[in-house]
Amino acid sequence: MNKAVDISTKKLISLAPNNWAKWVTGIPDIVTGEILNTEFQWISRQSDVVIQAESPQYGKFLILNELQLRHTSEMPRRMRAYAALAEEKYKLQTYPVLINILKISNSEIPTSFASNFIGLRAIQDYRVINLWEVDVNIAFETPLPSLLPFVPILKGGENESTIREALRMLRADEQLNQLETVLAFFATFVLESTLVQEIMRWDMTVLRESPWYQEILREGQARGEAEGEVRGIISSIETSLEAKFGSDGLELMSQISQISDLGQLKEILRKIVVANTIQELRNVL
Repeated sequence: MNKAVDISTKKLISLAPNNWAKWVTGIPDIVTGEILNTEFQWISRQSDVVIQAESPQYGKFLILNELQLRHTSEMPRRMRAYAALAEEKYKLQTYPVLINILKISNSEIPTSFASNFIGLRAIQDYRVINLWEVDVNIAFETPLPSLLPFVPILKGGENESTIREALRMLRADEQLNQLETVLAFFATFVLESTLVQEIMRWDMTVLRESPWYQEILREGQARGEAEGEVRGIISSIETSLEAKFGSDGLELMSQISQISDLGQLKEILRKIVVANTIQELRNVL
């Protein structure tokens, strides 16, 4: 199996930029140009991808894509900031899009930033796409290869046959086969790990190469810098348990929050990725 080399947001979108742009904007005659540099003067984020685009109706403009593993309360302010920075740097109007990957609650996700301070208003609208609400057929019929790794969490994509078809398409294309670990990672959210292992035909420890598994670890480490590494990992464990097992997973937090050994907490986070049931995690604990 090929190891993941470049599974960044930029790589995913560059697989079929025109189809991606049509999907996120709803503009059928849009044509994309180059994928632009998102290193602004003060800040840079790998999850941001700015595409130059053009259509007969709107002329030249930018599409700002922000792909998030999980939605956070900071996103509205972040979307406002990045839209402004992109417009300032490239002197073009911006169409900001936030794509959320995993559902962690039933709370409504905001589609704008708004503030009113001493009578001065700031407003930034942006489009929100939640992958769990996207019909899985879009990935196969458009075609939109950028969505193939996310098939298990798309609407209607949780069954074995659909996941096997997505895997077949990934393996048939040299540009796509490095995305297997992403597909496998999200497949563990909807299928038993033993079945995922059978489908992929490789050891589940390979999932540690998945960029989204690494993203979960990085979240914990980043939180750790501000909160203490132990508390940061515990926070990532809590979010991961809720994303994969819902309220049943959160029942384990009373026990996990008592653990102070960093190595043990990291091992628990790894086990969450491949666990089939809550009972398996209880056995680990």
